[in-house]
Amino acid sequence: MTGLSSRERLGFLLVAVTTAIAGFLHFASSEPGTLAFIAATAALCGVAWLVSFATEQLGESFGPAVTGVLQTTLGNLPEFFVVLFALRAHQVTVATTSIVGSILANALLVLGLTIFVGARASSDGVMRFTKRLPNDTATLLFVAVFIIVMTAISAQTSDPASHHAETISIVGAICLLIVYVSWVVPYLRSDGKGDPEHRESPRLPVAVSAVTLALAGVGAAFVSEWFISALEPAMDAMGLSEAFAGLVVVAIAGNAVENTTALVLAAKRNTDLAMSVVKNSVAQIAVFLFPALVLVSLLFATTLTFAMAPIYAAALAFTAIAMWQITSDGEATMFEGLALVATYVILATITLFE
Repeated sequence: MTGLSSRERLGFLLVAVTTAIAGFLHFASSEPGTLAFIAATAALCGVAWLVSFATEQLGESFGPAVTGVLQTTLGNLPEFFVVLFALRAHQVTVATTSIVGSILANALLVLGLTIFVGARASSDGVMRFTKRLPNDTATLLFVAVFIIVMTAISAQTSDPASHHAETISIVGAICLLIVYVSWVVPYLRSDGKGDPEHRESPRLPVAVSAVTLALAGVGAAFVSEWFISALEPAMDAMGLSEAFAGLVVVAIAGNAVENTTALVLAAKRNTDLAMSVVKNSVAQIAVFLFPALVLVSLLFATTLTFAMAPIYAAALAFTAIAMWQITSDGEATMFEGLALVATYVILATITLFE
């Protein structure tokens, strides 16, 4: 690891320390408290960074599409395990809202901050990027939101279909996965090598990056379990609802990869890759991670469906429209970025009182 910068070496050290502390606090007490939750949250963010860094090293020889898809796919590992352990603990609200929160956090908070930073770094205050991915993401999100909204309306009105939410969710999950694969394969094949100006040489050999990624994946599984076991006691101690925990706390902690990587890329004016990281994350969570978890949950006593409270279905619908309206023309300004961030803050405030 001689090619690593001092900051990256410090990052590796912090990941090791926070994970060790989180593990110690988890096993030292039969009833993890707030301190254990804070340590597990820090460890989850650290593992997410490690996954991001190792994936970025593997993807340096590819263009923004391949790198963005690879980074967001593996970067969602902590999120995947968090939902699985939440379902195992019968915390359906946390599982559902953490997925919804991940979509909203990326589509509003992370995208908004990325646009703000990217526009500010631009000489004319406008962040420019390729139009295809934003439009493709909007289409994918609209399909996912259609299933979610229709399921929510059905449950709210108690029509005959509401009694078959699990079957509808299984069919919907399969359809979403087919749509995602039909999009991602041509998208990856059309990728170029990206802008040479923003290309960097990998600082880790491929074998070391692969081993680091594997270890980070294993770490994500353990840390996610510690995180979920400490979540409920911590939320009770702080007087926060499960909905707020899933929609805000879990979503932001599980999306630490996009929170940092996209902002750094935007600041460097590598706008296509920055948008690729954020947009791919939104698309993957909505039409890959969510439906995959619906199908995997069939192995558990507690299953996951697309049924959710109308307020979250409505939030997803309006978010899909806002994302498309702001990014479909291939450019965005600082005020548009701030508008997305403000929308997320308002939504988080509403969730606080749910």
